[in-house]
Amino acid sequence: MRQTIRKKLLPRRDGRAALGGEQLPICCSIILPMTEPSANNDPVEARKKAMDYLARREHSCAELCRKMETFGFDSEVALDAVEQLQKDGLQSDRRFVEAFVQSRVSQGKGPTRIRADLLQRGIRDSMIQEAVAEFGQDWFALARQTRQKKYGVDEPVEFKEKVRQMRFLQYRGFEPEQIQAAVSAHDE
Repeated sequence: MRQTIRKKLLPRRDGRAALGGEQLPICCSIILPMTEPSANNDPVEARKKAMDYLARREHSCAELCRKMETFGFDSEVALDAVEQLQKDGLQSDRRFVEAFVQSRVSQGKGPTRIRADLLQRGIRDSMIQEAVAEFGQDWFALARQTRQKKYGVDEPVEFKEKVRQMRFLQYRGFEPEQIQAAVSAHDE
């Protein structure tokens, strides 16, 4: 049994769509083969797939279960496989949170953005608060450094530019006090 996905082409300005140099009418669509998982209820296959995901990077328990369900495993089989990996020490939400916070701080993201991203990945709020506090980052210095990396060391002179930089830092997940300090502080 072969499943297929229908994917429409994006139209161009001239009202036509292009595929590999050929121009096709907008109503045409592409049919792509979809990989079909061989065993949806096999716990051994579920464990292998979960370990494949974990070999690439750390995942939260909820994120790993969701990926496995998307791949085609039953939710109970996926949850059992992930729980077994937790017992074996191969999957840990704490380890995931620590790696995630480190990664986002190195990208110049603030505490609000980190919290929101972790909540979206199914991590408990208490674990997030603890991990962010344990990390010991000086968020004011990171906000200043992030602003300087994008806009340079000079402070914004015009109000419009200052607002633009503040919006950027807000998008990055910094709190209002951190943003204000980064945009107007002279000391480094």
